[in-house]
Amino acid sequence: MKPAAVPGRSLRIRLLAGTLVWIVATIAIAGWVLAGLFRQHAAEQFRVGLESQLEQLTANLTIDQTGKVYLAAPLSDPRLSRPNSGLYWQIDPLDSTQTVTPPGALRSRSLWDYVLQVPDDTVADGEIHQHQVAGPGALPLEMIERMVYPAERPQQPLRLIVAADARLLTEPVDRFNGLLIWSLGMLGLGLVVAAVVQVVVGLRPLGDLRRALVEVHEGRVQSIEGAFPLEVQPLVSDFNEVLAHNARILNHARTQAGNLAHAVKTPLAILANAAACRDPQLPRLVSEQIALAQDRVDYHLARSRAAAATTVPGANCPVAPLVQSIIHVMERLHADRNLAVTVSDARSAPVFRGERQDLQEMLGNLLDNAWKWAATRIDISFQYDADWLTVLVDDDGPGLSPERRESVLARGVRADERMPGSGLGLAIVSDLVQLYGGSIVLDASPLGGLRLLLTLPAVRKRQRSH
Repeated sequence: MKPAAVPGRSLRIRLLAGTLVWIVATIAIAGWVLAGLFRQHAAEQFRVGLESQLEQLTANLTIDQTGKVYLAAPLSDPRLSRPNSGLYWQIDPLDSTQTVTPPGALRSRSLWDYVLQVPDDTVADGEIHQHQVAGPGALPLEMIERMVYPAERPQQPLRLIVAADARLLTEPVDRFNGLLIWSLGMLGLGLVVAAVVQVVVGLRPLGDLRRALVEVHEGRVQSIEGAFPLEVQPLVSDFNEVLAHNARILNHARTQAGNLAHAVKTPLAILANAAACRDPQLPRLVSEQIALAQDRVDYHLARSRAAAATTVPGANCPVAPLVQSIIHVMERLHADRNLAVTVSDARSAPVFRGERQDLQEMLGNLLDNAWKWAATRIDISFQYDADWLTVLVDDDGPGLSPERRESVLARGVRADERMPGSGLGLAIVSDLVQLYGGSIVLDASPLGGLRLLLTLPAVRKRQRSH
């Protein structure tokens, strides 16, 4: 039964949700910053314009000998001559107590008959203050003022006022904000579409992989086929290796079942014939054929167990403690032989990546062979290189000629028929080693006898269990 789909576990939904949140947050922050910057810039430009008009008003201010205040020349902005244009100026003569006498004595034509009502404010000479006041039609105005004390009549200060319609500031800001919202909205929409396309296109190989797995599951193909991106291809390759390995294991199991049936069939036929003929040698035949059948059953079971063990992830076994355990067993098993056994580099021995029973089977056969043939001495050492470990077993026995070294690895072949055994020990080791992808090599030993080099997969140092 397939598990129910959970939206929160969807990569597509996670990527799209995360991208959408990021896009919205980024655009909102960018819009807020841009709008604030433009508003600040517009306000500064608006104030600079008012101060420019105020400077002109101050520069053209003239007082004659009779104390009459007038402008030497009209201001340059034509809006000041057009009624209710939105730009205004006004000059209020004040006495020493800051009392208006009279209000709006001088003002721009744009004010027509309207007099600006300025808040009562104390302004030092040369300072500029800013206020909001009501203008013609009760429209809000942004106003700046300056107090001037003329040299001709310092006792009669003048208040110079320049004001402009506040809409001259707010309308450009509003238009910019509207354009900014539209632009950022289109940008956000484009980014969302791009994100959707990117997620759909980026995750398409996973959909292709899923369809390929369905093809494998339904038995239409034996492996995942097709070209995948570099990030997905290692997964596809590893999965194909698993499929191929499983196929090899299945084929091996079928072959082993056939071999086992064939191996047991002959002893059973011999026993059946002997029983039917009432052969007087039946007890001896039974013992011999049962021993033969037992050897062959053990051989095939060992291969089957090793084939299954290679598929178990995380299986590992320290080599050095197992070697010491097998040495103790061999010393009791061959108690009649007084051999000197040395184990070199035991502390640096690596960890075997596989089942303990299989390593015990392989090392047990190798050491048993060394105990049978050694004269006085056996040396055991270890080598480690990246992902592989090598166990070296040297003896000072008679050794083997180069042409005999390969043959003794075959099933049922013994180096010396006078020695007890079935000839299956090294053959079992050879088969187990092949299942683990390793190797076994027979060579001349520095001690004068035979050297056995057993190479097996090892656990990397950083992956070793404690």
